[in-house]
Amino acid sequence: MSIDNTSYQPLGQTTSGYLWLLLVLLLMSIAGGYCAYNMEHQGHHITGMTNQVVWGLPHVFAVSLILTASGALNGATLASVFGLQIYKPYARLSVALAITLLVGGLLVLVLDLGRPDRLAIAMTTYNFRSIFSWNIFLYTGFIFLGVVYLSTMLDRKINRYTSRVGALVFLWRIVLTTGTGCIFGFLVGRSALDAAIMAPLFIALSVVMGTAILALVMMLVARWQRGILPAAVVNALATLLFWCLLTLLYFSVVHHLSNLYVAEHQADERFVLGGPFAVLFWFGHIVLGVVVPLLLLQRLRGLSQPAANKNTGLLLAASGAALLGGMVMVYVIVIGSQTVPQTLFPGKIVTASSFGDAGFAAYTPSLWEWGVGMGGVCFSLLLFAMVLKLLPLCSEAASAAVE
Repeated sequence: MSIDNTSYQPLGQTTSGYLWLLLVLLLMSIAGGYCAYNMEHQGHHITGMTNQVVWGLPHVFAVSLILTASGALNGATLASVFGLQIYKPYARLSVALAITLLVGGLLVLVLDLGRPDRLAIAMTTYNFRSIFSWNIFLYTGFIFLGVVYLSTMLDRKINRYTSRVGALVFLWRIVLTTGTGCIFGFLVGRSALDAAIMAPLFIALSVVMGTAILALVMMLVARWQRGILPAAVVNALATLLFWCLLTLLYFSVVHHLSNLYVAEHQADERFVLGGPFAVLFWFGHIVLGVVVPLLLLQRLRGLSQPAANKNTGLLLAASGAALLGGMVMVYVIVIGSQTVPQTLFPGKIVTASSFGDAGFAAYTPSLWEWGVGMGGVCFSLLLFAMVLKLLPLCSEAASAAVE
């Protein structure tokens, strides 16, 4: 990347909308902390989790935040690694958003697993045969490299290293998302998972959710700057999200067709595609998360540039639907895979059992779990909103004046 001579500054005049958003995010973060405190001191019996469904709704939020953090780097890497100059004014926003989202995801993860006071032991004692140990290095490395990446953008003296650091961060995020997918793909005890395709599926889901939230943040920041996104940027984001959604749909179809082909996974697939999770899968993931955004984006891409400039609401709706649909997909993967019976003794007939192989488990998330998950999301956004006021992340070229 050439030396960036674009003028950047912290978020300018504080609007009432910005202050109200900060207040809401702060209150939600405090409420999330209170929910985590109650779960820690009273135990998981106040949640909907059981001995079979041990990863509940907070894990869905945590995994979603981690995947979204990796995908939120799209703006920066497309500019510095692939040379797409249209994203250059948004590169700093992209990196800052990715770091804050990952911090929020890891916070939810730590609070949900219990015993956060023993975090230092978990970070210094490793079992390298476990994918969880690998992910500690991947997550902390992502934050470290993200800070270095952002520093090369902020300091003109080292600005010439941006493209090299960006290439390293791009490779790191691919490995990180692969590791997150392998957490589920390596679980041979859960027949609904146990598939190598989980890694590329999670990468595809990551770029969809990351692009969606980046588009939402870019539109919001432009509005705070008393402007709107330029039409060329709107079209570029619409095209990027459109092809990312098609990629996600492809890997999702391959994943489920493969499971239907393998005899040991057919019962799990029937449970997801035609059982209690069918509504979430078909209407949450497929319709809301893929079909609706594709239709909205196709309509937006067909408009002329002036018309697209006035119809950013289409991009807003498509991005919001893709983000929600992605979270539903994570819910189906995380929760659905735990509710199906486990095959504890492959090839054997179990005549009686009262453990996780006895039948389909019921799970209803409690208010405490919703509080922890939403608290993590709000803390991430609160942190990002505060960083916007402290660091020169906003470019005048990133928005066009409202006529």
